[in-house]
Parts: sequence; C-alpha cells; structure tokens
Amino acid sequence: MRFLFLLLAVTWLATAPAHAQGPRVALTAAQLAVVINDDEPNSVELGEYYRKARAIPAANMIHVRIPGRPRKLDAEKFDALKAQIDAKLGPEIQAVLMVWTAPYAVECNSLTAAYTLGLDAGLCSNSCNPSKPSPYFNALSRQPMSDFKMRISMQLPTESVAAGEALIDRGVIAGFAQPAATAYFLQTSDAARSSRARNFPRSGVLAQKKLTVKTMQADSLEHVSDIIVYQTGRDFVPKLETLKFLPGALADHLTSLGGDLLGGYQMSSLKWLDAGATASYGSVSEPCNYWQKFPHSTVLLTQYLRGNTAIEAYWKSVAWPAQGVFIGEPLAAPYVR
Repeated sequence: MRFLFLLLAVTWLATAPAHAQGPRVALTAAQLAVVINDDEPNSVELGEYYRKARAIPAANMIHVRIPGRPRKLDAEKFDALKAQIDAKLGPEIQAVLMVWTAPYAVECNSLTAAYTLGLDAGLCSNSCNPSKPSPYFNALSRQPMSDFKMRISMQLPTESVAAGEALIDRGVIAGFAQPAATAYFLQTSDAARSSRARNFPRSGVLAQKKLTVKTMQADSLEHVSDIIVYQTGRDFVPKLETLKFLPGALADHLTSLGGDLLGGYQMSSLKWLDAGATASYGSVSEPCNYWQKFPHSTVLLTQYLRGNTAIEAYWKSVAWPAQGVFIGEPLAAPYVR
C-alpha cells in the first residue's frame, strides 16, 4: 500500500498540467543519474526501488561493479570508477546518486566531493589545511553541470533495505505537504565543535513557510516532534531516539569524523538517517573545525526554503566540501512549491 501511494504520487507529478505543478525551480528526476553497484544485492534492490519511486528514466540508471565494499578507494581505482560513470552520462545530467554506503572516501577526500570537484590530493599531506573552494557555494544556479561543469553527488546508504526504502519514502512524501515545522540550531558546551554558531540564523517565525527557527544554547534536543532542520556540534548526539523528524528533514553534527560512516570512532552521520532525517553530511577525515568545511546554517536553510532539493541545498551550503560526504535522498524538496 505504501508503494502504491508513492507510485500514484509520482504519476500525478509527471502528468499534471504545468499550472498545477508550478514553475520548475529544483532538480528533477530527469536530471539525476542513479549509480548501482551490481556486486552488492542491497544496492541493486534499492536502486530499483528508487527508480520506481522517483520515476527515474531508464537511461539514467548506471551499473558498475565495486567488489568487497571497501570504505576507501585509492586515486587509481577512483579515476577508473569515475570514468566508467561519466562515460554513460548525457549533458542533461546535473547530479548523481550513488546507491551504496561504501566506498565513501577517496584518499582523504569524500567520494562525493572527489566525484563532483575532482580529487584534492594535496590536502592529504595535512587535512587541516584549507581545501579547494566550491564555486557552487550559495549559488543561485539550478544547473550545476551546465553552469559550473560539476555534477553534484550524494550517496544513498544501503546497510538495510527496509531502512533505505523508508528513507526514499520520506524524500518522496516531503514534496506533497508543508506541515508546521521547526529548524533547530544548537550551540553546545563543546566550544570547538560550535565554530559555526556564528552562522546560525536568528530565532523567529516565517509564517508564510509555517516555519519556526530556534537558535539555542543547549547540548541536545529531547522529545521534539516537528524537526525540519537540526544542526549541532557534538562528537556523539544524545537522545535521537526521542525525536521525530518530518519528511525531508536535514540534520548534521560538526565533528571530525561523522562522515566515516562505518568507522565508529565518533557518531556516524548514518545515525541521523536511522533517526528519521532524510539527508545529512559528515567529514571522512580530520578537517579541524573550519566552519567552511561544514554546512553553513543560514545558507542551508535559505536555499532549502527557496525550493532547492536536499542535494542542492546541502551542496550550496558547504564552501570547502573536499572532506565531506553527502548522504540521503537527493530529491527531497518540502518547500519546492
């Protein structure tokens, strides 16, 4: 029944007249390529589920083989993988979704950043150095490949088929309702991991968007059920099990290794998706606490409210994304209308 609802919803979006759909202001399924690892059964199953849920054109489905699910690729293996993907993409493709959890790093870079911007190999001699700036930071562009010669990318985790399908469902459903929601920005007692607090938006109410913004000094949220954005600075974020995230919610924590998805040294960004968020971000190697290496809170919120998809809003919010991996359902867009 759940999938039937999603299929009907996607069919309506595809066939509704232009005046019903409104202006096209965000990335569409036709502009997204989906890459499946045929050596991983979960990737194959979730890739097909995503194709149906989002009505991805068959020509946009790309198949590769990555045996063994390595967490990190060296430069040579990455170059071969990227060349294999790119050879199958047409000029209309603006973004790429990789349907797997691992690999998620290339040397000291994230896989998504290396794919989109190219490998910043020089950073690996000292990962605390400033990294390559993104020309897409806070851009108005709706076509990153056309405007900047970069295809933004994201990974859809595949640790569980059931969890992956639920994540996809949340992304699709996000486009059909705009409930009253709150964006939470927490400056914690961890001063080093609160370096981006200077970029938090002011608390207030945006009545037209049915959105409340709460910028707080607190170490965690508890028993909150209206989250559309949650950003904080902690190595481990407590009480996630008490929270409810709305479809399309974005959530991340500033820490050194949140993007080491299967590492376990600090809280993995996967935990946000497990808790009910729809997209997240984390660093795969020690970035030090430059705010530029993490999502800029005001930019992220502003771009999302402008109708950008999750992948667009997240990519536009990071000035130096070389070490950060973007994960989740890329086409979620609760404010697209």
